[in-house]
Amino acid sequence: MKKVIPFVCDVNCSGIQEWISVLQKAMPELQIILLDELDEATRATCDVAIVANPNPNDLKKLINLKWVHSVWAGVERLVNDLHDQHEIKVVRLVDPQLSKTMAEAVLAWTLYLHRDMPRYAKQQRNKIWLDHDYIPAEEKTISILGLGALGTLSAKKLRTAGFNVSGWSRTLKSIPEITCYAGEQGLSEMLETTNILICLLPLTPQTKEIVSHHLLKKLPKNSSIINFSRGSIIDDIALREALDQRHLAHAVLDVFDQEPLPSNSWHWSHEHVTVLPHISAPTNRKTASIIVAHNIQKYRDTGIIPSFVNREIGY
Repeated sequence: MKKVIPFVCDVNCSGIQEWISVLQKAMPELQIILLDELDEATRATCDVAIVANPNPNDLKKLINLKWVHSVWAGVERLVNDLHDQHEIKVVRLVDPQLSKTMAEAVLAWTLYLHRDMPRYAKQQRNKIWLDHDYIPAEEKTISILGLGALGTLSAKKLRTAGFNVSGWSRTLKSIPEITCYAGEQGLSEMLETTNILICLLPLTPQTKEIVSHHLLKKLPKNSSIINFSRGSIIDDIALREALDQRHLAHAVLDVFDQEPLPSNSWHWSHEHVTVLPHISAPTNRKTASIIVAHNIQKYRDTGIIPSFVNREIGY
């Protein structure tokens, strides 16, 4: 009889059956079954589960659970939900395809700002025919907050496009052709020369609202910001003030504290904000399932849980 691996997800999770189908194809020697379809005896045999924003109370039904493999890269909500279940290790998805997709989005929306597309879109609405001076990419500096897998590949792609690229991380990195910074002083130095700031940091207690009034004031006037990490990375009140005062020229926002973004949110109607529905780097089910299958098979062969989240630092 095949060993069962439960798939545990939020009731509102989209594409549940698609996930199960692709995961099953990647792990034909196992049975991937929704938690609700398992009886109590079978649940007791499960030491690993595949999860997508699960209800933590559902995981308590798996009394011998040792670890969970998320199909998302971002796991701060999951880690927070499991605050009273420290024995359960959380493995996040690390997928090179996700990094490629994010780097593509970073370049696309950087070019959107670089080539003044918000300004020209406004001119079209007002039937204004007016050209503006072009500033070459090599005369602009794009800075990235967060130089993990996503940030590093994004930085390299921006550099290939001709931009000057800087990056900041918790510990100092060394990336060819990228100016790297760390620490509070390093962050201040980076911000002073930044034309477009891109947020790719994981959300942790230390990074929550790291983009504050204080940080935004250090950016040059008419700089712009792109947030592809988590909504709480940015102090929302500070952001609106910086936009209203025209210190910031524009903000491209793909993530928010509440999603879907409520219809009465100020972001929708602000002329200097571009709202995106969390689409910068969607998970590729096929490549993600292959990675999950590999990690679970390695665990079954060796008994060693794959690299898991350090709950003290949040990733």
